[in-house]
Amino acid sequence: MDFTIPFLWISLILSFLYLVKRKLSPGAGKTGALPLPLPPGPTPLPIIGNIVDVGAQPHRSLARLARVYGPVMSVRLGLTTTVVVSSPAAAREVLQKKDQALSGRWVPDTMRALGHHETSTIWLPSADPLRKNLRAVSATHIFSPRSLDATRAVRERHARKLVANLRCRTGQPVRIRFSVFNAALNVISNLLFSEEVVDLASAEEASNQEFKRLVSGFIEEMGRQNISDFFPFSRRLDLQGRRRVTAGYLRRFHEFFGDIFDRRFAEMNSGAEKKGDFLDSLLELHSQSKLQRREIITLLMDFFAAASDTTPITVEWVMAELLRNPAVLAKVRAELRETLGPKEEFEESDVARLPFLQAVMKETMRLHPVGPLMLPHKPSETETGVGFVEVAGFAVPIEARVMVNVWAIGRDPEVWAEPEEFRPERFLGGRESDFRGEDFEFLPFGSGRRACPGMPLAVRMVSLVLGSILHAFDWRLPRGMRPDDVDLSDKFAVALALAVPLTAVPVLPVPLT
Repeated sequence: MDFTIPFLWISLILSFLYLVKRKLSPGAGKTGALPLPLPPGPTPLPIIGNIVDVGAQPHRSLARLARVYGPVMSVRLGLTTTVVVSSPAAAREVLQKKDQALSGRWVPDTMRALGHHETSTIWLPSADPLRKNLRAVSATHIFSPRSLDATRAVRERHARKLVANLRCRTGQPVRIRFSVFNAALNVISNLLFSEEVVDLASAEEASNQEFKRLVSGFIEEMGRQNISDFFPFSRRLDLQGRRRVTAGYLRRFHEFFGDIFDRRFAEMNSGAEKKGDFLDSLLELHSQSKLQRREIITLLMDFFAAASDTTPITVEWVMAELLRNPAVLAKVRAELRETLGPKEEFEESDVARLPFLQAVMKETMRLHPVGPLMLPHKPSETETGVGFVEVAGFAVPIEARVMVNVWAIGRDPEVWAEPEEFRPERFLGGRESDFRGEDFEFLPFGSGRRACPGMPLAVRMVSLVLGSILHAFDWRLPRGMRPDDVDLSDKFAVALALAVPLTAVPVLPVPLT
């Protein structure tokens, strides 16, 4: 939500056009009075609303506003009403008690390009039969414990490739996020269709690999502010061209995955040996007329859009906090040495024996959730016959979007002692928070019907990558940098990343004797 000067000028012009439209059509825009008040919030400016109040760091600005207006508040962004919840109790009401009524998905205009939202599990209504079918297929063939155990060797193989690539660069500064991003893309592509899409040995700053550019560009475009989302009457105009740009990315994705689909479908029909991957399962369903080609291609796109960026960003946040807190880094390394001894290769099963490493992951996700506001919910039209949903005694209108400020909840001083401090020990002993969304004080993957279905895979990938690179190397800051120089400023987008990418130096450790 980087509200630039051109964005605000367009907003003002649209405001004028909207007022003219209202003048010419006096009945336009009128809605029936709600029997309950809207949640409190800052006074909106005419037409543009609270766009200026929210600014470029909405997770932070909305947290500040919540301290004034309460844990359930409303802001108006352009002509759209947004309800924001910022406490564990309010999150529980939205994501558990009123989960069914508030399980709709607010769809940004860009995701309507080429009808993408009509086949994407991310944007389909929660009760849609296609979404339920695709979620069930994914849960069975990708995210179930049995499937995850069956594909463990794939993840470990690529973690070892990442370590080998970093070993070639020992003593040299590397950008953590970019190295892990390459490895994550290959893990996902191998799980889905048994191919590598990135050359891990290439220079990490190079962007000459088409698929890598495609994924990065699409994710970046998803995070851009779009005037059409704040002034819905202007959607047809697509004034910033966001929908047209997104359509271009979607066409390229369809071409890329379509070629893979067609080749593998032909191989299956010719009796070729199956590869045993996710695409095999999807092709079998396709041959039984249970899934269409377009639905399968969109599902593959969803996996890359949702999973490729989150693992490298989370790993980068962990490494940034560790390098900023050398005592914690030393404690993690000591746990690894004491638990694994002279063992050369880190394995996924080792994580269960490393409680402090797990606590470091959780503490990082508390302070720096990749999805700080989650994807917006909205009242489900099939569940709401009265035009609104009641939350904490306030009305959430049917057209409103609902955001859960996970970032604010993770820093709530009423919940967390010294909330701004990086203290992994808080997740040891008495506090046994997990990632399943049942602890509403800790929601890195959301909760309820719209919780991230890929949580089991994401946790395994992040912990494996972290364990592997921390076990294989001592890590140093580039020469001349001190721990306090590590910049923890964040940049709001689809995923909350470090504003300044972390650069660190892998150093081969002294062998144990």
